[in-house]
Amino acid sequence: MTPPAPPVPRSAFRHFLSSRALSSIAFQGSAVAIGWLVYDRTRNPFDLGLVGLFQFLPMLALTLVAGHVADQFDRRRIGFICQVIEAAVMCGIAIGVWQDWLPTWGIFVGVALIGAAQAFERPAMAALLPGIVPATRLQSAVATSTSVMQTAMVLGPAIGGALYGAGAVVPFAFSAFCFIVASVNVVAIPRPATQLRRTPVTVQSVFAGVAFIKSRPLMLGCISLDLFAVLLGGATALLPVYARDILLAGPWALGFLRTAPAIGAVAMSLYLARFPLRHHVGVTMLWAVAVFGLATIVFAVSTDIVLSIAMLLALGAADTVSVVIRSSLVQLLTPDEMRGRVNAVNSLFIGASNQLGEFRAGVAAGFMGPVLAVAVGGIGTIAVVLAWSRLFPALRKVDTLSA
Repeated sequence: MTPPAPPVPRSAFRHFLSSRALSSIAFQGSAVAIGWLVYDRTRNPFDLGLVGLFQFLPMLALTLVAGHVADQFDRRRIGFICQVIEAAVMCGIAIGVWQDWLPTWGIFVGVALIGAAQAFERPAMAALLPGIVPATRLQSAVATSTSVMQTAMVLGPAIGGALYGAGAVVPFAFSAFCFIVASVNVVAIPRPATQLRRTPVTVQSVFAGVAFIKSRPLMLGCISLDLFAVLLGGATALLPVYARDILLAGPWALGFLRTAPAIGAVAMSLYLARFPLRHHVGVTMLWAVAVFGLATIVFAVSTDIVLSIAMLLALGAADTVSVVIRSSLVQLLTPDEMRGRVNAVNSLFIGASNQLGEFRAGVAAGFMGPVLAVAVGGIGTIAVVLAWSRLFPALRKVDTLSA
């Protein structure tokens, strides 16, 4: 009889949270600093688009391979290596800015390296979580992790912008330090009792995550629901237009508008960590996405700053309910040897929905104006909820998030 695996120490989850939070703060803070640095040099908004493009393309190209790697090797070591690479890139940019020898194309190279490292880090770290906490605590762990990541997304840009004011070198040095401390935390997580079985790299194995999701309607339904909801309902790219031209509130309002969804998300994730969902989670997810769409519609037509911020708070809270349910279902329905590849596909869907959603909003606003573009997106989100409840009836039947 095989003896049971020893329990994972509680400190493992703390090290996991610390690593993810510090890595996210470093990434978000450096993104703001890089944007300022590039625009200060070129004064060309197109170059800001190139920053996003150089970051996204390596993630798009490497995500499926990264998922396979996460299922073959020690996920802690993958996270460590990626964070050390990211720290090295930040150090290189900091030294280059300090010594004034770093060309703009060198910054783009650094951004591409960060994107490549993130492509490997994200699925590996996401796949690590179920081995750290018991299945009965996974929903609370996902909610806690979500709240920590959302808090980092609020703090990171603010810290990066403030430190840039103290000198262009400072935010990059700070990000390098955060990445190093994050890497120390990830290797402090005990090695999982279950060892991953290595298999040859083939086209079939690389695309196994896609095939796995496609063969399971419940998983395909919840992942694609989020993809199309964010793709249609995302309005982040148009917030500067709302702050300046619609709400007539000036640049200070943009800060409130950008942070409001994250604040709502943090509040909801803390609530779910304390009071996990017990029953009817599938229907709850569908309702949460519908609320996301409804809040988007009200925001679109609002001309009052208080109402607009309230809708963005509600939008962020509703999105978090969907994220926690979807993430928990993906982790629970996926065997450990497949979690890297499945989480890689999930990460690619999330990244694509955010990037393409901003592109959709911008293009639609150019044709029909910002208000109609955002409102139509919210209506489309509600239409997707209605369609998905019919196309994927398994979503409505999910009762609990128990293993």
